[in-house]
Amino acid sequence: MSIIVDLRSAISEHVKDGMTVAMEGFTHLIPHSAGHEIIRQQIRDLHVIRMTPDVIFDQLIGAGCVRKLTFSWGGNPGVGSLHRFRDAVENAWPRAIEIEEHSHAGMAARYSAGASGLPFGTLRGYRGTDLLQFTENVRLINCPFTGEKLAAVRAINPDVSIVRPARRPGRQRADLGIIGVQKEAILSAKVAIATVEEIVDRLEPVQGAVVLPAWVISAVACVPNGAHPSFAMGYSQRDNDFYREWDPISSDRVAFAQWIQTHVVATDDHEAFLNSISKAHKGGRSGA
Repeated sequence: MSIIVDLRSAISEHVKDGMTVAMEGFTHLIPHSAGHEIIRQQIRDLHVIRMTPDVIFDQLIGAGCVRKLTFSWGGNPGVGSLHRFRDAVENAWPRAIEIEEHSHAGMAARYSAGASGLPFGTLRGYRGTDLLQFTENVRLINCPFTGEKLAAVRAINPDVSIVRPARRPGRQRADLGIIGVQKEAILSAKVAIATVEEIVDRLEPVQGAVVLPAWVISAVACVPNGAHPSFAMGYSQRDNDFYREWDPISSDRVAFAQWIQTHVVATDDHEAFLNSISKAHKGGRSGA
């Protein structure tokens, strides 16, 4: 059965230095609170995986937690570059990181293979790109039935996958809205952590929802608004100001370090983080 714990305990027990950690959620349900807790606990040398690394991965990289990033697209949604990501790649600050880039379809196929217990997935892709020159985890193979040349991508099997579903009742969990590869990320991992908006007695049927049994989840932490500045459909709104204001903060090393220290390291939990940035906004300073 899943174990309901506080987020600090979930991260402390299951996420260790040097692990491979996937953190998924597409457009909404992004597990920002879990990323902040990793920073607070100063967990290092992580190989992090995410189809669309955005602000939370920018923060993890800038805080020195990451040694390798596997991804398919990276940026600050609707704004531009991830400056801490770029600084690490181009200038090795605060440390050098290794990157492994794929297509969206390739990443989805890798997760699906891992979730199915297969060594690799296949797709029509990668041909005509230079990605084949830069990653050992893609090979071209011939289909044994048609002779067609296909791309084979190595399965992803993280040590830990962290996702942000909406609800967790007594025996199951459910994702609502755009789900992305959260299901596959959970099923492909050795350990899965879910941070949820609320814990309910039972799940009401919702069209398009995905429900997974408790036995695939290792720990559940209830963290309201834990996706901020992303959102959870039906629970919270996307904080567009945060994404815009993050750009100048992240572009400057000193401003970034001050922000991380003030709003993440010096706060005890996600509720304290939300209070901290709220006060910064009210005080006329950027709380992004």
